[in-house]
Amino acid sequence: MTRLYHISDIHVASKYFQPELMEQLVAEVNRERPDLLVLSGDLTDRGLAFEYEAAKAWTDRFEVPLLVTPGNHDSRNVGYVHFEELYGSRYRVVRLPGVHIVAADSSEPDLDEGRIGRSIYPWLHEALGSAAVGDLKVFVTHHHLLPVPGAGRERNILQDAGDLLKVLVDHGVELVLNGHKHVPWVWRFEEMLIVNAGTATTNRLRGKGRPSYAVIDLTDEAITVRHKYYDGSEDTLHHPLKRRTLT
Repeated sequence: MTRLYHISDIHVASKYFQPELMEQLVAEVNRERPDLLVLSGDLTDRGLAFEYEAAKAWTDRFEVPLLVTPGNHDSRNVGYVHFEELYGSRYRVVRLPGVHIVAADSSEPDLDEGRIGRSIYPWLHEALGSAAVGDLKVFVTHHHLLPVPGAGRERNILQDAGDLLKVLVDHGVELVLNGHKHVPWVWRFEEMLIVNAGTATTNRLRGKGRPSYAVIDLTDEAITVRHKYYDGSEDTLHHPLKRRTLT
């Protein structure tokens, strides 16, 4: 089994940030030791240098492998420059035993809406196509690919969501991880599971929402997603895989 922790929209240094929740999250991740921690964007509030420094101080406390992709807030004020200095490339491939993960930046400077962009598609095809035979394929980006219930008026879905969905389906991607709307949700699309993370460490919530994060278990037979809340409750979805056995 491969275990991922998926967190998003931590918004360090914003007025909504709850450091006591971040303390709990760091302690749990370091105790549970997942194979990978995925942070799908919006580390900061305005993309400023001091915010990035504060975010890096927090994320450096995680004692597990970390995959980070920027969000729209991180690209404000030319913040993607700080992202690259502190976290490296905005386009990444991570390989775990039997699992192939591709992450791409969907943010645009000073815009809330996102897109992958046609100039990135050749790289994306190559990155997804480089998976070993039998690998489970995972794609990570910040913006949501499908509208999310309970998230208010739909304004900021990926501008090229249709083209991107086709690429992911054509490459047999089984799992997509994104954030942005601060609402935890899971969609099944074709044979693909699309997991939206809520905000992990802020009180910028919609309606009666609660801060949350996801624990995702990957096996040969299924993907199990648990959206967890800080009071100990959780929502679980079990998604059987219709695919070949992982190698």
